[in-house]
Amino acid sequence: MSTVTERFLKYIKFDTMSSEEDTVPITLGQIEFAKVLVEELKTINMEDISLDKNGYVIANLPANTKKIIPALGFIAHLDTSPDMSGQGVNPQIIEDYNGLDIKLHKEKNIILSPKDFPELLNYKGKTLITTDGTTLLGADDKAGIAEIMTAMEYLKNHPEVLHGKICIAFTPNEEVGRGADHFNIERFGADFAYTIDGGPLGELEYENFNAAGAKVNIQGRNIHPGSAKGKMINAILLAQEYVDQLPKGETPAETEGYEGFYHLTEIHGEVENAVLRYIIRDFDFTSFEKRKEQMQKIADNLNDKYGNGAFNVEIKDQYFNMKEKIEPVKHIVDTAAKAMEAVGVVPDIRPIRGGTDGARLSYMGLPTPNIFTGGHNFHGKYEFIPTYAMAKAVEVILKIIEMYSSDEIGRSRSNALLKERPGF
Repeated sequence: MSTVTERFLKYIKFDTMSSEEDTVPITLGQIEFAKVLVEELKTINMEDISLDKNGYVIANLPANTKKIIPALGFIAHLDTSPDMSGQGVNPQIIEDYNGLDIKLHKEKNIILSPKDFPELLNYKGKTLITTDGTTLLGADDKAGIAEIMTAMEYLKNHPEVLHGKICIAFTPNEEVGRGADHFNIERFGADFAYTIDGGPLGELEYENFNAAGAKVNIQGRNIHPGSAKGKMINAILLAQEYVDQLPKGETPAETEGYEGFYHLTEIHGEVENAVLRYIIRDFDFTSFEKRKEQMQKIADNLNDKYGNGAFNVEIKDQYFNMKEKIEPVKHIVDTAAKAMEAVGVVPDIRPIRGGTDGARLSYMGLPTPNIFTGGHNFHGKYEFIPTYAMAKAVEVILKIIEMYSSDEIGRSRSNALLKERPGF
């Protein structure tokens, strides 16, 4: 039986960077990786395996008991972030970590240090997998895939472990917000699911931001600067004025916990035209709506000042806080927390300052909280993961399955499903 570490080291060799371009339905690397996973699923004798035209891998492990048990789902994503290259990943394995600086790249003097990342000290004596300082590692989310695959192989090789139907899926394009676009929930077949896509050991998340994207188009008027007095309207300066009117201190760099923000992600322009792009985030839906209203109000006030049409704001909702859809079936969070405790992991229940496939899936009818992979510093060259944490993630997956198969949890939750599901 392959270990979770062996799988992970094999998987990160695939360059599965996703693309921000809407015209790219799925990158070639993701398809190649998906095909390899399909073959591996066949070797461990999973059933009903498929890879569809959109790049979704789905398979299941049929129930091996006549008990009525909820169908559980486990989901991870194929792609890595476009923020940094995932090509030619050359992992370093640091055994028995001593708590000192780790030189990722000697020539470039790139150092993974507990001075900058004090969480490293939590893993003294453990084995770490790091980058070589030139790429990301890919634990987000190839660690999640490795953990799910290892748990499924264990169940297939240990038929004495009773379980209900287990459904797994590996999705494309999660990192660019399109992971749930073509997810077929009916085909998947689970009553509820977990994304294995979180960070450090113990993370358990069922709250995430409400999210929107905003584009502010600014129309100026270009006149020769020698005769521009009273005539020129510099769109770049108007853009600066718009930025200055948003609340101070409500940016990602100045917020934490449940605090929301406006995040200016792009600015470009000339005297005649300028464009600002923002993402808007807030956990509270009422505050989220007020943030969108604030962006429009600023534009309206500036249009009164400079003339109607100088500012045009386009706002598009992206996803919503899954808490609303998960609270009616909160047992899926409580069971995951108890499973962690049972295998010696302290649950760290916290809001996601971002989003996962689970956020959209929850609103599509599949309540899906998020569980840790064990990784740190995703999307960059300082990414690392302890092998210990990956092994614990496998144990948590197996313990959740075991707990739902027990008489105490399985029967009560199965009986409640028909009452809970209509709320979605």
